[in-house]
Amino acid sequence: MARSSHLAVVEAAPEESADSSGPAAGTEIVISGARKTFRRGTLETHALDGVDLTIGAGEFVAIVGPSGCGKSTLMRLVSGLLPASDGTVTIGGHAVNGPQTDLGIVFQKPILLEWRTVLDNVLLQTEMRGMGKAEHVDRARALLAAVGLTDFEQRYPHELSGGMQQRVAIVRALIHNPPLLLMDEPFGALDALTREQMRIDLEELWLAGKKTVLFITHSIDEAVLLADRVVVMSPRPGKVERVIEADLARPRGLAARKATAFTDAVDMITEIFLARGVLHSGKAKPTLVGA
Repeated sequence: MARSSHLAVVEAAPEESADSSGPAAGTEIVISGARKTFRRGTLETHALDGVDLTIGAGEFVAIVGPSGCGKSTLMRLVSGLLPASDGTVTIGGHAVNGPQTDLGIVFQKPILLEWRTVLDNVLLQTEMRGMGKAEHVDRARALLAAVGLTDFEQRYPHELSGGMQQRVAIVRALIHNPPLLLMDEPFGALDALTREQMRIDLEELWLAGKKTVLFITHSIDEAVLLADRVVVMSPRPGKVERVIEADLARPRGLAARKATAFTDAVDMITEIFLARGVLHSGKAKPTLVGA
């Protein structure tokens, strides 16, 4: 199926982003000295420690790091779903002081309503925003076609595979045409083949509209294959260890894995994690009990 033929139609009308309560003036994200500490009684967890990062408008940035390093927490600071303990976050020059609305968010799980069809799950976003369901049916169908779900708009979530459900979640996040897309390990629960196809589909969608994307992942390969820049996080409390340019021609597709720039970037990130003890080479010989 030639899905890319639908993409120009999907992204042709940026004025459809009708929500004006968010940072409509631009989507450059500036994070300055961001810290986050969680407290429960006498217990404290320092999740983030002095994160400084700028993400340009229209840039695709991936964040990769070990479990518990604060990747998802950082995304929630950007979205305004969590307040920073210290430091600032701005989007398009506007301070993030509460939940932002002119964006789309895709979480680790699709979180679809089981009693609504695929099309109605997508259109739920427009209903909640008071944008008018009927006016967005054509756009919803074009987006579903772009991710290969034309024949499934009247199916229910339980009739879809995990990958198909996550495609619906991505379409729902894009239906109001937000300038900013936040994605929190959206492919983490998928099998390897589905994950690879989803990565290719996502790049096609991004190339069609060049939205600002902040993508959280545990996968080094996935980060390098998708992003313009890869932000490598340290173990908790998380901070920016290094930012690496993913200097690969687009579209990247399957062939990008053979490029020297891909293997060089993957090796560089792997070496950082080896140096920090996040990964171990496995070269040490095991000690046998009783030997």
